Amino acid sequence: MLLTYFQGVMLGMAMILPIGPQNALVLSQGMRRQFPVMVASLCAISDAVLIYFGVFGGGALLSQSPILLQVVTWGGVLFLAWYGWGAFREAFKTGENVFSLDAQTSNTRYRIMLTVLAVTWLNPHVYLDTVVVLGSLGEQFGDLRLWFVIGCVTASIVWFFSLALLSAWLAPWLQKSNAQRAINLVVGIVMWVIAFQLARHALSSLFG
Repeated sequence: MLLTYFQGVMLGMAMILPIGPQNALVLSQGMRRQFPVMVASLCAISDAVLIYFGVFGGGALLSQSPILLQVVTWGGVLFLAWYGWGAFREAFKTGENVFSLDAQTSNTRYRIMLTVLAVTWLNPHVYLDTVVVLGSLGEQFGDLRLWFVIGCVTASIVWFFSLALLSAWLAPWLQKSNAQRAINLVVGIVMWVIAFQLARHALSSLFG
């Protein structure tokens, strides 16, 4: 039981740690100190739902539906491209402290919530990592699958809350314009690289 749980923790960490849209968003919102706990909670809850769905049968369903994967993929490509463009625009703004504690007052709780949900649920990598990969691995544990899910969810909670709270704590040291510009550039590059990879994969599956 405990062995299965810790296997879930380790595999969950392996899937979450690489830089992706979720991590980039949690980091940027934490540095802005705009509802970092809410952002981390939404990411962790979304991952928990997807992992549970994947381990208890959803992985096979999604892998057998190429049309659904195409729809999700192109929706993700468009959203990531748009979000990346916004990050690049922020990076090249002059005379504005985009990460200051008083900046971005127009970003309401509702708008940030929608952005987090879109970054999570319109990113096909999330489905591939949580539903397909972790789902197929979790199915091998039989009656202990629930402990595997709990382990993966634990990893998700620890990582997202650590990232959000640490970035919020470091915010006062990251108010220099050069640091802000560099972070926005990294976020924009991550979003566009992933969008490009998704588009290339989708086109190859259609015409390959």
